[in-house]
Amino acid sequence: MDFTFKTYSKLLKSFIKAGYSFQTFEQFMKAPLSRVVILRHDVDLRPSNSFQTAKIENQLGINSSYYFRIVKESFNPLIIDEIIHLGHEIGYHYETMDTSNGNIDLAYQEFCKVLELFKKIVPVTTVCMHGSPLSKFDNRNIWTKYDYKRLGIIGEPYFDLDFSKILYLTDTGRRWDGNKVNIRDKALNSKESPACSEKYKFHSTQDIVNAINKNGLPDQIMINTHPQRWSNNPIAWTKELIAQNIKNEMKRILLVAKSNKI
Repeated sequence: MDFTFKTYSKLLKSFIKAGYSFQTFEQFMKAPLSRVVILRHDVDLRPSNSFQTAKIENQLGINSSYYFRIVKESFNPLIIDEIIHLGHEIGYHYETMDTSNGNIDLAYQEFCKVLELFKKIVPVTTVCMHGSPLSKFDNRNIWTKYDYKRLGIIGEPYFDLDFSKILYLTDTGRRWDGNKVNIRDKALNSKESPACSEKYKFHSTQDIVNAINKNGLPDQIMINTHPQRWSNNPIAWTKELIAQNIKNEMKRILLVAKSNKI
């Protein structure tokens, strides 16, 4: 079975065996290593799952980045505190263009307000947009008018990583080749990204492990997971599979409708 914590642990151990180091996004922004995996987790739902992946990483001596939304389904100060104590980075998974109905000034005001709330728990230095696939608004558009670096933020992965050199792998769609149902969780200027190469097209986690074992991946990689998709519990695992398949079909319809308008 794919998308279990056991499979996730196997993936991390394969990278370690192949000589990769691990960095949080903040660490990479400050002092990037030459052969490295930047582990990023978007905590959209079920923060308890993120606590499980955080413990797995801690046991392997790995630090990673966890981006929490402000909604009740994600934001859990107790779990955030536990993840911090395991040595991981906490960031803000912002979606204020959605919540402000596209009003960029209100979106910025809300962003600043929520950022200060996060900073009461932990010094946040990086942020990452929430893709909100069913929304007509792109949360990144807030930065067409405002500058997050004026707020002490040093990085936003969609703007501050060179994906023409860094391989970007995401489990969006509960698969590693979910491009056909991926609306926004993709690197800007993605046509130049290694992720667009057929050489780096993977469907399952085992496909990635096989490539690692053959030394078939680039030296710098960002891996983005959504921990709510990973579980050792058969019932929870099956529920997530069914829910994600329904969501994928909805996103596929949206993408077709969008392409027909162009």
